Amino acid sequence: MGGYFNILSSERLKMSRSYIVLLVLVSPLIAILTGLLFDLDKSTTPWISLLMVMSMVHALLFMPIMSGIFAAFICRYEHSGGGWKQLLVLPVTRTGVYFAKYTVVIAMLAITQLLLAGSVFLVGFIKGIHAPVEWDIMLRSLLGGWIACLPLAALQLAVSMMWSSFAAPLALNVTFTIPNILVANSGTYGPFYPWAQPLLATIPGSQMDGGGFGALNLPFESLMITVLGSFVVFFIFGWVYFKMKEV
Repeated sequence: MGGYFNILSSERLKMSRSYIVLLVLVSPLIAILTGLLFDLDKSTTPWISLLMVMSMVHALLFMPIMSGIFAAFICRYEHSGGGWKQLLVLPVTRTGVYFAKYTVVIAMLAITQLLLAGSVFLVGFIKGIHAPVEWDIMLRSLLGGWIACLPLAALQLAVSMMWSSFAAPLALNVTFTIPNILVANSGTYGPFYPWAQPLLATIPGSQMDGGGFGALNLPFESLMITVLGSFVVFFIFGWVYFKMKEV
């Protein structure tokens, strides 16, 4: 993976100088507002209830959409003015470039997830929750939600490398994100729908009062197997495409 760390440093610098990095704050801020408005008086597991409520919109809409935004942005400069040719004449390999760009995308999603976790604890502190934290469930939801974004990030990166338009991959991503709540109703198709997987991993039915519905009732371990299988397929597809891509 020649040039991986050089490209990684360059991409990190590119992101840090862009206002797009501020998008990582949007979902946690909305989650804080949602959490503050939520009534915890009747909850027997306040931390879990707070996490479920605050992460619903986050996992349903923001994580899938932001995976597309970050992937499209990370390829934006290379699509303009012969950027791919300029990049690939440097002493770097295509594998190094692909891995570096993917690393930046999933790192941005990880930062967003960490900020959501901080938001949950902030709201819990403000509301004066004194119950013990169910660390096993909370960590499984937060980490599982991020892992469930890995195949979608790989798919979005592949699409963003294919299309020179910055808006086209985003429009496609939003189009497939909107049906999430309907797809999650299907125990048959929901687990295999990449845009719904972050929601299913973050809010499994076993953690919800009264159980979940549709694909939300799928065991967490089974969902992770499906997610990792999707990741392998999409990641290899994007990598092979980029290796063969004419520039």
